[in-house]
Amino acid sequence: MPGPLVLYALCGSLRKVSTNRALLEALRDIAPPDISVEICDLIGDLPIFNPDREVDDMPASVLALAAKIRAADGLVISSPEYAHGIPGGLKNTLDWLVSRDEIPHKPVMLVHASHRGDDALEALTEVLKTMSVRLVEDTFFRINLLGKTPEQRQSILADSETRAILMENLQRFVQAIARSGAEHTDRS
Repeated sequence: MPGPLVLYALCGSLRKVSTNRALLEALRDIAPPDISVEICDLIGDLPIFNPDREVDDMPASVLALAAKIRAADGLVISSPEYAHGIPGGLKNTLDWLVSRDEIPHKPVMLVHASHRGDDALEALTEVLKTMSVRLVEDTFFRINLLGKTPEQRQSILADSETRAILMENLQRFVQAIARSGAEHTDRS
């Protein structure tokens, strides 16, 4: 019997009280037992991208990240907008992955913890398309947690309507991954 479906979640914010991380944690917590959602804790450990290090001096932290992405059936990304763009840590992470073989055609689900941030979402979408991921656009959703207290965030994320949105989109993403796997098997 195969193990659980593995989703690897990248959070664009390194803040301890990040609304984006709270959203990813809520998605992880609502996932049924046959779906594992692991939130990446490696982004802050990556050195600044340097193409000279890609050949003979690949950092161990990049190799660890690449192994996690290779093992994942899909990626979930939640990110704030910093100065109308992608936060530096997340962009740096993507830069390390852009020429590697773990990321092309990997199914990706974007989620967002704010009512604003369209510039970053647009930039992130462009970067991901350039990296040849399979962006599953009909799984995108927003839950506005921006500016809320930790108690308000917890209440919003525990709300039955919010939980239904999380579950519906998670199931839609899992179905897209299953279709992708079937298409890949048919081409093999």
